[in-house]
Amino acid sequence: MTARQPIRVLVVEDDPVAADAHVLYVGRVPGFVAVGKAHTGAEARRVLDRTPVDLLLLDLHLPDVHGLQFARSLRAAGHHADVIAVTSARDLTVVREGVSLGVVQYVLKPFTFATLRDRLLRYAEFQAAAGEASGQDEVDRALAVLRAPSPAALPKGLSAPTLERVTVALRDRTDGLTATGVAEAVGISRITARRYLEHLVDTGRAARSPQYGTVGRPELQYRWVRGQ
Repeated sequence: MTARQPIRVLVVEDDPVAADAHVLYVGRVPGFVAVGKAHTGAEARRVLDRTPVDLLLLDLHLPDVHGLQFARSLRAAGHHADVIAVTSARDLTVVREGVSLGVVQYVLKPFTFATLRDRLLRYAEFQAAAGEASGQDEVDRALAVLRAPSPAALPKGLSAPTLERVTVALRDRTDGLTATGVAEAVGISRITARRYLEHLVDTGRAARSPQYGTVGRPELQYRWVRGQ
């Protein structure tokens, strides 16, 4: 049996830090490989013209073109890569327009690795089911795998957007941060920051150790676990 080739993903995101994070996320999902990244529509077009791409992880608000306009131009030029749209907008008119342009999923910013992983794995299931359907039920089942389930529940009092902000703040500091440092970076209270940090420790995404050298009790230092 021939091994299935990985799904080739192009990350199109104007924020360099976010683009790097999304490339890292894609690389952590089995069956997917990031073949490049682009920060503008023009740069993405150049990559597509020379590199085979199956799926675009496409920010809708690029500096030189709206993402849906870009997707429309790709279809007109004969590019058939599917699109997972990344946006902070919640305009259902945009969602409806995207369906006709090959947008198979939407991911709302900010999002966690787990959210993107779920969308990618569902897309892979959809691709694996490609072929001629025997009837309506099979068509419905193939489309159903693209429907995202409700996000996994966080501990009471925690929210996904704040968790993502805490994650980004911690991940960007290779020397680690205390709860006070995270609170200042994110704009939340120290107690709230510590709850999010402890959740990251509990889920294996961060490690903690006491920070010595100050007067009084040592404060805990949190560090992102590399590869997460």
